[in-house]
Amino acid sequence: MSKISTLLVISLVITACIVGMVVGYALSPEYQFGAYDKTTTDLGRPDRWLDLRYVNAMIAHHRGAMLVAGQSLENTERQELKDLSAEILKNEPVAIAELYQQKKEWYGDTRTVKDPIVPKLGIYDEKYDLRLLNALIAHHELGLLMTKEIKSKSSRTEVLNNADAVDTFLTTTLKVFKDWRKQWYNI
Repeated sequence: MSKISTLLVISLVITACIVGMVVGYALSPEYQFGAYDKTTTDLGRPDRWLDLRYVNAMIAHHRGAMLVAGQSLENTERQELKDLSAEILKNEPVAIAELYQQKKEWYGDTRTVKDPIVPKLGIYDEKYDLRLLNALIAHHELGLLMTKEIKSKSSRTEVLNNADAVDTFLTTTLKVFKDWRKQWYNI
């Protein structure tokens, strides 16, 4: 696969993540996931670059969480969301560093992954936390698609273990986000 094709695949994965979050924000509170194909994140065919595409996409995914958490930490008034944001900002850099190390060891790739564009959640108002939860739900659901896809295509143990760990975390926290949305906004 050419360098341009690899970059295109990575760009498409990041774009799909952004579109999901933006649509969730724009349609709040009746967010429906019709803006993208829910069966794949299109990491491409299982070739020698598959794991690199996944690692790059997962770095962007974690950075997206950090960028949204940074907004939330500054704007939300709910302690649950402040605590969540602080945990994201504490833990995601560790996961990102591990992924960068794998890129370097496996592919000799030391390039930095570009930060994704994330939705601007705006100033705090009565719907701020709903916009945040919708963005996080869309973000997590896309992450779950990515882990599902890589688990069906990769054979590298470290990648599969990462996907399992991410899958477990995303599934657990996705339920929490949906419960909060139901409790706080009856949606």
